[in-house]
Amino acid sequence: MDPTPRWLTSEQTAAWDSFIRMQEKLIGRLSRRVQADSGMSASDYIVLVKLTETGDGRLRFMDLTKSVEWEKSRMSHQIARMAKRGLVAKEECPDDGRGAFIVATPAGYQAIEEAAPVHVEHVRRLFIDALTGEELDTLARISNRVLAHMERQPD
Repeated sequence: MDPTPRWLTSEQTAAWDSFIRMQEKLIGRLSRRVQADSGMSASDYIVLVKLTETGDGRLRFMDLTKSVEWEKSRMSHQIARMAKRGLVAKEECPDDGRGAFIVATPAGYQAIEEAAPVHVEHVRRLFIDALTGEELDTLARISNRVLAHMERQPD
C-alpha cells in the first residue's frame, strides 16, 4: 500500500462530514425516542427486529452478530441482558454442539410489536418526510452501491 495518504478534496470532506453529522444526529434521536417510547435500548430494538424479520424468530448467534456488524463480545453481553428481561432465549443448535440459536420470546415479540409503529413514525418524521420520492430513490441507489463496494473490500 502506498504510504502517501490520499487526502480528501474539500468537496469530498464536505460530503463526508455532512453524511456523518446527519447519521449521528438521526441515530441519536431515534435511539433516544425508542428508549423513551418503549423502554428498550436501540440495541434491544435492532436485535428484536433482526430476529422477528426471520419468520421463525430465530437466528444463529454468529449470523445475528454479523448482520448487525457487532463484535462477538458485545452481542454476548446484549443477549445476556435481553435474556434476563425475558425478551430472548438461547437454544442449543442440534446439528452443531458449539453453536446456539437466539430466539425472540413471546415477550420479545410483544415488545417489538408495540415499539415498531411508534419507531417507524419517528423515522418518517425525521427522515422520510425530508426527502422527495426521487431523492429517496437516489439515496437507496447510492447506499446500495456503497454497501456492494464495502462487501468487496477486506475489513
